Amino acid sequence: MDTQAFCDMNCNTFKDLAKAANLSHDHFIRTTDTAHKDAVRYFWEMLQHRGYIYTKKHEGWYSVSDEAFYPKSQVQPSLDPATGRKLMVSVETGKEVEWSSETNYHFRLSAFKDRLLQFYEKNPNFVRPKHHMDALVKSVREGLQDLSISRPAERLTWGVRVPGDESQTIYVWLDALVNYLTKAGYPFTPGKESEMGWPADIHVVGKDIVRHTQSHSFHCVYWPAFLMALDLPLPRTVLVHGHWTMNQAKMSKSTGNVVNPFFAIDRFGLDSMRFFLMLQGPQDNDSDYDNSYVVRDYRTHLQRGLGNLTSRTLGVAKLQLRPCIEAAANGTLVKPQPSDLEIEACLRSRPKSVRKSMDANLDPKRALEKIAKLVQLVQYYFHISAPWDHDTTGDPSQGYRCIYNACEGLRIAGILLQPFMPQKSTELLDLLGVGASARGFSSASYGADFDYGHDVKRNKHLFRQLLMEK
Repeated sequence: MDTQAFCDMNCNTFKDLAKAANLSHDHFIRTTDTAHKDAVRYFWEMLQHRGYIYTKKHEGWYSVSDEAFYPKSQVQPSLDPATGRKLMVSVETGKEVEWSSETNYHFRLSAFKDRLLQFYEKNPNFVRPKHHMDALVKSVREGLQDLSISRPAERLTWGVRVPGDESQTIYVWLDALVNYLTKAGYPFTPGKESEMGWPADIHVVGKDIVRHTQSHSFHCVYWPAFLMALDLPLPRTVLVHGHWTMNQAKMSKSTGNVVNPFFAIDRFGLDSMRFFLMLQGPQDNDSDYDNSYVVRDYRTHLQRGLGNLTSRTLGVAKLQLRPCIEAAANGTLVKPQPSDLEIEACLRSRPKSVRKSMDANLDPKRALEKIAKLVQLVQYYFHISAPWDHDTTGDPSQGYRCIYNACEGLRIAGILLQPFMPQKSTELLDLLGVGASARGFSSASYGADFDYGHDVKRNKHLFRQLLMEK
């Protein structure tokens, strides 16, 4: 198959997945776009004009499958288990490497050691989580080698040719990174870099393109150095995540331990998968995937948690939420008990805590954990308060405070869950009758909305039983 046709096919698969996963984007970047190729050529010419590119002989251990050179410290001898043949492999990936010697273009990366270290010192939150930043600083202090940024065109036909030298192809180290600038209008008009969104507030990247090895320093060493060389602003933050594993091993098509995301969405539901992937996702460390874990979290947090609380609250209120909400608005709720005060304090403080996790700490996983814990606390509060007991006393208003607090817990959770579970949070807010203009974060505070609860319809189950394999 033609290379371009193959990439077009794979590109459409990723576009289909983004649509299936309810992900939105302003631009779907491809390095084959004409505008990107033009930007790469201009970027190269500016680096060359400033004296940061030169040619020299490059030798090292090269992995065809990894498309990377490795220093001596990153390779080790091994045996092919099938044939017993002796070979050298990458310590990091286990892929075979061969000694290679060729002449190509290099970037003067070594000249940026001090500038990078100064930048890291002034911007200690440049890389999150912190342990990645600490490892990065340590490795750069040990020294930087100039970076090979081209390959012979006879070996690498796929890519942008070096301007003025058709015998060399610009390598991915430089080519791929420039795509961040392409849709921001690069080449920029001087002084107008920020008009279309540069510098980026945040890059979200996998951990294997952060560590300082010859092959894996894309975003935190090479990219800042390239930008510094052209006096361009650097991205403000790089958020690093780990890998999903299966049976504690990195997922790989060659070993067959991969998950088809389309099948998973069809089986468990879109928002259920979004919830699981974010709640258990590998932000600090790797996370292991198993279908049973998805089922566990679905039943614990969604079906028996949020779904059950919704059904019980609307059921006890007999769909009549307005009397409870109006009593809260008028200040006529019964005197609060200690359990009421405790849950009300939680409802007041939790949204701010969630926002801090999202905005200040860049930790959506922790934010979702806090939302899930809020639902759990409200459910326990509802259970021990037993508002249904007041039906037997003939004075249901005695249970209004509990029902109102449960409704507020559901309303606030529904608003906070919108980035994680857009479909199910919409269903929940619709059930409660929350107006479209009252679903922003500013409304996610206790007592911020007294206008919901009109015409509440009979509750449908938010989270139905999963159809399990026999």
